Order: sequence, then structure tokens, then C-alpha cells
Amino acid sequence: MTDHHPDPAAPQPGAAAPQSACPADWDPLASQRRPEDPPLDVLLSGTVFFDIVFTGLDRLPEPGEELWSKGLGSSPGGIANLAVAAARLGLRTGLVAGFGDDAYADWMWHTMSEEEGIDLSASKRFPDFHSALTCSIAAQGDRAMVTHGHDSPEPMSRLVQHAPAARAAVVDLAGETDWWGRFTSGDTKVFADIGFDETGRWDPADLAPLAHCHAFTPNAVEAMNYTRTESPDRAVRAIAELVPLAVVTDGVDGSYAIDQTTGEEAFCPAVPVTAIDTTGAGDVFAAALVLGTLAEWPLEQRLKFGSLCSALAVQQFGGSLAAPGWGDIVDWWGSLSTAAQAGDLRAGYTRGPYMFLDDIVPDHPVQGRRRAQGTFAMRSDAGHH
Repeated sequence: MTDHHPDPAAPQPGAAAPQSACPADWDPLASQRRPEDPPLDVLLSGTVFFDIVFTGLDRLPEPGEELWSKGLGSSPGGIANLAVAAARLGLRTGLVAGFGDDAYADWMWHTMSEEEGIDLSASKRFPDFHSALTCSIAAQGDRAMVTHGHDSPEPMSRLVQHAPAARAAVVDLAGETDWWGRFTSGDTKVFADIGFDETGRWDPADLAPLAHCHAFTPNAVEAMNYTRTESPDRAVRAIAELVPLAVVTDGVDGSYAIDQTTGEEAFCPAVPVTAIDTTGAGDVFAAALVLGTLAEWPLEQRLKFGSLCSALAVQQFGGSLAAPGWGDIVDWWGSLSTAAQAGDLRAGYTRGPYMFLDDIVPDHPVQGRRRAQGTFAMRSDAGHH
């Protein structure tokens, strides 16, 4: 990891992140910022889970069987996956969520607010309310999960009223949608996603709120089912009739996109890597897409950057804390460039499509990011991880 120093300007719990403080010590939007910009780049809302992830198992346990795992990681999960991914890419990120009053909530609040620089000023801690928790077991490319939690004592739509303004918001069409109504009549770009429809109906009426959105980013299964199409490329064309920016992700098979505002169409193959844990990979891609859109990068570059960030994430385990920071991106680009210059044909072939990174990545060391650990501590120094 390239970096090495804790951020002395990290906000205190409950305080908004100062505009001068970027948790990655690098602001990819610095040249475009104006005094009249809203305080946040992206606003999110949802449920935060305390994730415990077991890895290094050859198989999932049978009923009544106990297996010992080789790896264990703890990290904030749920909507925290997307919030951390966005903050690590230098986006000024705000999160609206309900937190409990237990030790899990203490640690997650500290990690997100102080170590990741996420604005939690509109989030709330509730007395006598405990954190939602997910236990995940990863083996042979599959996962089994057990989750426990309760609905927030207060609707997110009420808390969001106190959130700072943002240039973009990421919403879940299958979740609580009341809260993002405040953005649909303003300048905020709304990026929508949707989950798997367990009812099997895949009712196109569920997509009606897209009339108020800038972008829709379903995966291939969701996109094809909702649009009644037989391939991701046909699905993305159908979605492009509903929103200005249509993106369909297809895992290891890449991503498809159409931007009606620029007339661009693009396909991007996935970066081939050996995945350790795919938890949160889609959230990392979404955060990269928001950054690229706000930065007004060409569509193909947005997809390639999202693919790269996802590839870097799945080589770590632990969900949100596997999200790459700029130190990871600099390291990948530097090692690839060095290998290509030494005559490595494969490195040169891989490097070619990413030459645009030369104009994006910082040319100085940036702060390193902590990774998921077996236990959680209240005073961890990110520079040590």
C-alpha cells in the first residue's frame, strides 16, 4: 500500500467532514470545484450492518458441523460498502443511517466518520437499539449468510431532511424511496439501482421512479428480467429509453453503457483477477461511476475505471474495507507501467487501455487505507494497515 499517515483533519463523530479534508489525501475533482458547489459530492441512505466474514474455507459447513476458517474480517457493511468506496475515491460523501448504542455502532461510527471522512451529520444514534449484524461464510466462490436486525426507529426520509446538499445521490428503487424526492426537482443527479426480485414478477412498474433519475445501474440478470430482453446489450438499450445514463454490469463478462447526454456507447471487459471476496464489488463500481460522471470523463473511461476499482476490491476480503483508495490505484498503475517498460507484453497490453490514468492518478504518496481484521478496535491507525 502506498501510504502512510493518519489524517489529522478527520472529523469528530457526528460532525460534517470539512471541505478541505479528503480521507484519501487526494481530490480528483479539485480542478472542477466552484465556491457555489454543494458541500457533498454524493449522499446515501440505508442500513449499516456490522459484517463478520469468514474466509479460507474449502467448503461450507454441513448441518451440525464446525469448521475452522483460515481468515476472518470485520467491517461496516450494507450501505457502508458504497459510502466507504465513494469516500476512498475522494468523493465528499454523506451517509444518512440509524445507528444503535452498542459497541458495534461505536466502532462503525468511528471507522466511517473519523477514519474514512464520511459525513454522518444527518445520521442518528438511537438508545436501546442494537446494530444489525451479518455473518458471512465464503467458500469456493459462493457465500452463505445469516443476518439479524430491526427496522430503524425513525424513517430515513425524516433524517434526510437535515442532510447537506449533494451533487449526486445513489438510491435503491427497491428500498425506501421517500427520502430522495427532495432531489428529483433540483440539480442533483440521482443514480438508481435495484435488487433481485425474489417474487419473480419483475414488474416493469417498479421502474417508474426512473423518470426522475439520471442513471440506472442494474446487473445483467436484473436488467434482462425487467426489460424482457435476452442479452445485456439489448437490455442496456431498453434502459437507455428510460434514463439519460444506462449501465448494465455483467460480472466477469464486463459492463455495457449508453450515455444519451453525450451520444456515447461503450462496452468494457472486466479486469481479469483472482477474486478472494466479491462482497461490495458492485458498490465499488457504482462509486467509480459517480466519480467519473461528476468529473465528466468519457463513458469508456468511466467503465474502465469502475472495472479496475472492482478488480482491486475483490482481491481483498471484508466488504467495505476492501474498497481501493488512490494508494491502491497508484500502486497498480506503477507496477503495471514498470513491467510494461521492462518488456512484459502482457503488462503492455493491459496498460494500453488505461493510459488515461496518467492524467488522473496523483504523483505523490497518498494515505493508505485500513483493511478488515479479525477483531475491531476503537483506536486503530489506518497507517498501520
